Amino acid sequence: MSMIKMNSPLLFFIYFLYCIPGYAQNNDGLKKVEAKDSLRMNFVEKMQAFAKQSSKKSSDDFEADKASVLQIKTFDELSRTMQKANIYLKSKLDTTGTKTVLNEIDKYLIVAGDGVFTNKGTAQTFRNLTATSKILSQLLAKANTRKAGLELRQQEINNFRYQLDSLLSVPALFKFPTDSTTLMKYLQKIQVIAYETSPVDSALRQAGNNIQTLLNKVNLAAFKLQSSLEEIELYQKDMAENTFKREFTNIWDPEIFYRPFGEILDFSITKGLLTLSFYAENNAGRLVVLVLLTITSFVYLRSLKSIYVEGKLLKSDFEGQLVIRYPLLSAILLVFSLFQFVFLSPPFILNVILWSVSVVCLSVIFAGYVSQYWMRVWLLMVTFFVLACLGNLVLQASRMERWLMLVLSISGVIGGVLILLKGHRDELREKWIIWSIVFMVFLELASTIANIFGRYNFGKMLVISGFLNVVIAILFLWTVRLINEGLFLAFNVYSGTDRKLFYLNFEKVGKKAPAPFYILLIVGWIVLFGRNFPVFDYLSKPLLLFFTDERTLGSYTFTINNMLLFIVIMGTAVIISRVVSFFATDKHIRTGKDGKYEKPGIGSWLLLVRISILSTGLFLAVAASGIPVDRITIVLGALGVGIGFGLQTLVNNLVSGLIIAFEKPVNVGDIVDVDGQGGQMKSIGFRSSVISTWDGADVIMPNGDLLNAHLVNWSLGGNRKRVSILIGIAYDSDLEKCRKILTEILDNEPRITKNPGSVVQYEQFNNSSIDMKIFFWTKHIGDNSATKSDMIIKIIAAFKMNSIEISVPKQEIYLHHKRSQGDNLPDS
Repeated sequence: MSMIKMNSPLLFFIYFLYCIPGYAQNNDGLKKVEAKDSLRMNFVEKMQAFAKQSSKKSSDDFEADKASVLQIKTFDELSRTMQKANIYLKSKLDTTGTKTVLNEIDKYLIVAGDGVFTNKGTAQTFRNLTATSKILSQLLAKANTRKAGLELRQQEINNFRYQLDSLLSVPALFKFPTDSTTLMKYLQKIQVIAYETSPVDSALRQAGNNIQTLLNKVNLAAFKLQSSLEEIELYQKDMAENTFKREFTNIWDPEIFYRPFGEILDFSITKGLLTLSFYAENNAGRLVVLVLLTITSFVYLRSLKSIYVEGKLLKSDFEGQLVIRYPLLSAILLVFSLFQFVFLSPPFILNVILWSVSVVCLSVIFAGYVSQYWMRVWLLMVTFFVLACLGNLVLQASRMERWLMLVLSISGVIGGVLILLKGHRDELREKWIIWSIVFMVFLELASTIANIFGRYNFGKMLVISGFLNVVIAILFLWTVRLINEGLFLAFNVYSGTDRKLFYLNFEKVGKKAPAPFYILLIVGWIVLFGRNFPVFDYLSKPLLLFFTDERTLGSYTFTINNMLLFIVIMGTAVIISRVVSFFATDKHIRTGKDGKYEKPGIGSWLLLVRISILSTGLFLAVAASGIPVDRITIVLGALGVGIGFGLQTLVNNLVSGLIIAFEKPVNVGDIVDVDGQGGQMKSIGFRSSVISTWDGADVIMPNGDLLNAHLVNWSLGGNRKRVSILIGIAYDSDLEKCRKILTEILDNEPRITKNPGSVVQYEQFNNSSIDMKIFFWTKHIGDNSATKSDMIIKIIAAFKMNSIEISVPKQEIYLHHKRSQGDNLPDS
């Protein structure tokens, strides 16, 4: 036992109690045994009682320590939660903004409902229902946005309250210390926590009540808007199903409902501008893209025109070159005519603006080009079209408007018939226009009949559709014509495939736009024509649902619209990057007046600019289409596996391209030598670069090879190269005179630099000459060969004039005649 170390006081105490009874011995045998047994029993009971007491005490101490740790953690968490809640509460709720939106909803609901829910008149009108529906949809979108924000804020406030309540109800907080002093300190701490928590909880409760009040108002406004939209949808459905239904009495019968025409105009203008402002606010991105595409097209057409002006290829009558007559107007016409289909369900007033701008541009382009007769016909059709559009912006029926519609439709019939009868078809450049005029006469005649007999909505649809049919047909036909001209003009300037023209081979494209382009324009004409009829919305709704319905692939949810949006944005980014590449590397832009190559300003940074454009496009495409970031990481992981298995060379070239772009060992336009290939850097791409050799060929070199090769860049040294000429003069020449002559020739040559200066030095004594060498620097490396050739000519002429002999290799040959045996023998 002496070997056991008694480190524990508890074990020592047990050992001590166990050993004491061994020393108390009694001589009485039986009593000794009984006393010993009783003593042992008392000792066991005492030890058991002591063990229980010690175990309970240890357990209580452990629970107390555990509770103390949990209490500290809970207090810390409470402090952090209250701090976060205070910070969150300081970010004030946009109560004013929400109230402003609610006031706008109430105000604009009254404006939008005019003629639909109030002042209904005898019957609803298709254009008024459409305008009201668009306004209410935008207001509902605003209300839902505010609703989502309020619900999110309320949820966050409830989360804070839940966290506080959860922390305050932790069981460990209610395990009080047994020591009175410690208990008092703990109670004081709880009192402080309660004092700090109470105002935060009250503030959260108050904020929650305020948000709930606003949320109730927003929900009520959203419910009103949704109910109104459903009611309008019923009106539209009824109108679509009863297109030929009679809404009013005959035009000569007395009016049943009267409203001043001026009042109708006022609310029509207000409602039209309201729909336009809402749509422009929600489609600002598309409007910006429209402007950027117009600017890009203008720059391209102006550049194309400058080529024809410089080459003196421009015709005085612009026959076949009308697209570059006014590059800005042509760009506006082409972009507006094509891009209008990107606007989904636009308000009619926006369409009117786009059409009016296009019509003005085409009218200016036409001036002096088409015959006077057809120019007058075009202006007449434009006048009818503008009047019909203005009439279509009037949103409620009136007897005055019906008479104006009647006059306009009858004028259209008479004007169309006179145009068809008068002829001049041989002067018409687009023969298809005749058929659109025939169709217009038919529609205007039907409109006249429908209007007279009270089919107001049907008559109004026909009167706008008739003139729209002609104007849109002419716009689209001339859009195709101008595109064809643009392709033909580019074909005349560029033959074959060129990198800077996006690898577009104009020789294969030819002089005519591809057939699918015509099909798309015909479909576009049908869409614009069909938008004037209520049944069109119901026929097109399944197609719209196909694009907007959510689909699930595994755990990923997507729509066709999002996929198309991603493709369109990325395609636009690629096109813009290549357009930038085109204008940065086009030779006619980089050539100076003297015909010499001028280094482009953006060419050296072209790769970085393209990378920036594509990276921005990728970011916008991912953000706009809602692609989850975790899916991108999966693609990157798969790409990493592909790189490990077989894409090392490709990645090496791509990374080398980035290194070249940032370190710039070579730039576009530099004069280089790479492994014996001398030439000029034409372009630096992502994977490969192009070097135009002096022989006229283009060498495509991977960026990895370019970076690893022994690259000689003459342009980094200022485009200078030292030239040497070796001359051998006769031994009897005046050496100082030779030096003087050569120095004078070198100093008088303007292509040779003065600093560093030229050097004339004698090299060695050769077999038949004294060798001398001249060294000089040309101001540009491109002048080396020509300067060296001219210098040789001048040196020979100067040496001849001064009787200095340019030695040529000489060799003297001595012939030794071998005598025979009979030679020099004495005569016999």
